[in-house]
Amino acid sequence: MRADFVDANPKATQAILMAVMEAQQWCEKIENKQEMAEIVGKRQWFNVPVPDIIGRIKGDINYGNGRKVAGSNLRMKFWGEGGAVSYPWKSLDSWFVTENVRWGKFEAGFDIKGHVNKTNRSDLWVQAAKALGVSGIPTGESRGVEKFFDGKTFDPANPQAYLKSLSIKRVEV
Repeated sequence: MRADFVDANPKATQAILMAVMEAQQWCEKIENKQEMAEIVGKRQWFNVPVPDIIGRIKGDINYGNGRKVAGSNLRMKFWGEGGAVSYPWKSLDSWFVTENVRWGKFEAGFDIKGHVNKTNRSDLWVQAAKALGVSGIPTGESRGVEKFFDGKTFDPANPQAYLKSLSIKRVEV
């Protein structure tokens, strides 16, 4: 939400956040996956046949080499323990902004931390979660150092090191 809307409408902001959180919790439940697939598969949303999306939602994977897995833990996640999937982690936002620096959307010297601190309102998420009675909510701002499939690591405390470690990029850092 835009900052001016949030500032002018704090009760509406909390109501919207709470509604989204309740929807995320509903989507997380295995017994709701079929109905969710039927809803999002409709023409006005994704216009995709339910059989084409239900497997991914439930964690079914066809690796294409004869190997198939049903109900893996790689299913789509919407809420997680205490809302950890939904929570607006500043470390994750830092990675997204860093990727925008990588591809030239922001200048090489862009103030990543300042931008994230200005735009990420995790405090509002926490207020809404508490109003819903959610327990075990995240208490920090960072998921820590992330390691990606290619072996690269992203430390939100040092995004420049991540950028310098990449061989494919648009911006020189």
